[in-house]
Amino acid sequence: MTALRILSVSALMCQMSITASLHWRKALFPSALRVKRGTPALLNPTFQKSAEDASLLYEVLWSGGHMDAEDGTLHISDHELASMRKLEVLEVLCEDVLPRSLSEIQRLSAQLEQHRGSLQMDDFERTVLTMVFTAQQLPHTSPGHQRELWANALLRLYKAIKGDLRPADD
Repeated sequence: MTALRILSVSALMCQMSITASLHWRKALFPSALRVKRGTPALLNPTFQKSAEDASLLYEVLWSGGHMDAEDGTLHISDHELASMRKLEVLEVLCEDVLPRSLSEIQRLSAQLEQHRGSLQMDDFERTVLTMVFTAQQLPHTSPGHQRELWANALLRLYKAIKGDLRPADD
């Protein structure tokens, strides 16, 4: 009888743990689970799966790649680089997953401040890309209150990334 109770409690604790982890995953980037493209390979897309992918992302950003604020379209000035098939996932991330409005970015940064533990790899990648988008929007914002809000959102995202990179014993 005791073994049955222990098994029941263990199953309940496992279910609670799974439910809690799924809650956090859905809360940060809910649009990642409902990508409009319709292909199963792009469900919950992640761009960086290797060091070469990270180098490619760096090259895209260094070459002047930027995201359009209206529709999230990724614009890459280098035509050879833009024609790479691997960048399709990055385009999906920019157009369908990343938050683009100030209110969505503020919601994300508030949730990141409340997040406990380390971010999942895909959430970390999306947070960094959101930070890049926010930094790209800042120069195009007129001076004043709106610019302060964008700058504050950028700072909050930076702090979340910095906190996630910090060792756990700090």
